[in-house]
Amino acid sequence: MSEKKYWQNFGERVSSESSRKLAENEFQEELPLESFDSKGFLDVKTPRRDFLKYLGYSTAAAALVASCEVPVRKVVPYLIKPDNMVPGVADYYATTYVSGGDAISIVAKVRDGRPIKLEGNELSGITKGGTSARVQASVLDLYDTARLRFPVQMVNGLPQEVTSFEAFDKLVSESMAGETGTVVLLTSTITSPTSKQIITEFLAKNPGSRHVQYDADSFSGMLQANEAAYGKRVIPSYHFENAKVIVSLGADFLGTWLSPVEFARQYAKGRKIDEKAPEMNRHYQFESLLSLTGANADERFAHKPSEAGAIALALLAALGGNVSAPALSDKLKAGIAKAAKDLTAAKGKALVISGSNNINVQLIVNAINETIGANGTTISWAAPQLTRQGIDNEFSTLVADMNEGKVSSLLIYDANPAYDYYDAQKFKTGLTKVKTTVSFNGRLDETAELCKYILPSPHFLERWGDAEPKPGYIS
Repeated sequence: MSEKKYWQNFGERVSSESSRKLAENEFQEELPLESFDSKGFLDVKTPRRDFLKYLGYSTAAAALVASCEVPVRKVVPYLIKPDNMVPGVADYYATTYVSGGDAISIVAKVRDGRPIKLEGNELSGITKGGTSARVQASVLDLYDTARLRFPVQMVNGLPQEVTSFEAFDKLVSESMAGETGTVVLLTSTITSPTSKQIITEFLAKNPGSRHVQYDADSFSGMLQANEAAYGKRVIPSYHFENAKVIVSLGADFLGTWLSPVEFARQYAKGRKIDEKAPEMNRHYQFESLLSLTGANADERFAHKPSEAGAIALALLAALGGNVSAPALSDKLKAGIAKAAKDLTAAKGKALVISGSNNINVQLIVNAINETIGANGTTISWAAPQLTRQGIDNEFSTLVADMNEGKVSSLLIYDANPAYDYYDAQKFKTGLTKVKTTVSFNGRLDETAELCKYILPSPHFLERWGDAEPKPGYIS
């Protein structure tokens, strides 16, 4: 008999006498079913005591409900009714979800001037009407009571309201006056052409300043690998709808990887069976943790996180690459051999991707895609992804400069490295050595509370703007 491994409490674990008695006597009190016997419920004679209890409860409940009146709410009409708006009738506006570099075209349902529901824009050439859980939930952020509603100056670790935006500008200008160090603008990936133009003009007026993009979900390894292999520091567009065989090395492209809304629509096309030509794409998933993509794969192989690079190398060797296959388990070897066979058979209509942020692993994946003829069919460089542009080395250099006192002003927008950077303590230490620190985050998050000034940015449903997730696709 196998030893039991799960217990409900400590008493059950040590098999105490009291826990055994409790287990034997599940109902410690007699059930209130007096006069109940084998005749059944219809023939039971209800005791007088129970009848009076039920009657008293029903009377009290009815009296309580009858005495509670619904408060009167009066509808006050507009003195001057806004144009194109009828109270209670919803309007729909095309807009764009923008957060952390992601940019998804959506349609907002608005009632009485308040957005209440978001759906995908079917006219989008990228997402084609799809959304994600983050997009659906983002409307709740608009009504979050924790949002900052006015400019703030931190005094002794406590936020104090600044009377006006003009007064806030004066405080920051006076703090930056006479500085000789570098002015750095730290943001997440910026996809807005207008914002990029404003940033360029700002940097031109401040010689020596620079713009650093930081992504908590970094694709720096892929960007640098593509630059080394093809001379382009960009992420290509992937076309899963053209792939007959898909091999994913830890990339959750249906859940979180790069552009899951776009990829899910493409992937679904290859999973639908046509009666005239019944065929379906083949999907292999190699990963260390179960993901949404792995749960939908035809063949899934689990491995240690440390084996990610070895699996990519073994796959390249199985495809005829001039490399030596590393030692792996027999199950993984069989899976790699099977995947390599299908990739070779579907040459020109196959795709291999990797979720690794390691430059060397991404270089191996590039070599694999060259071998199977993916470039030009399932991989396109004509319209690269612009939603991830951050380079880890640039941010690491910024943190080092902050700790050395080389940065005099740091302006932070849509980034929270004090929370999600792997060496957050080093960033926090460097932040204390910067004279002027300004956060444009909408909440008092871990980074904002360490800054001296906070100017909260509006929600994406409250502001004008634009986005270009791919060249030529502007919303």
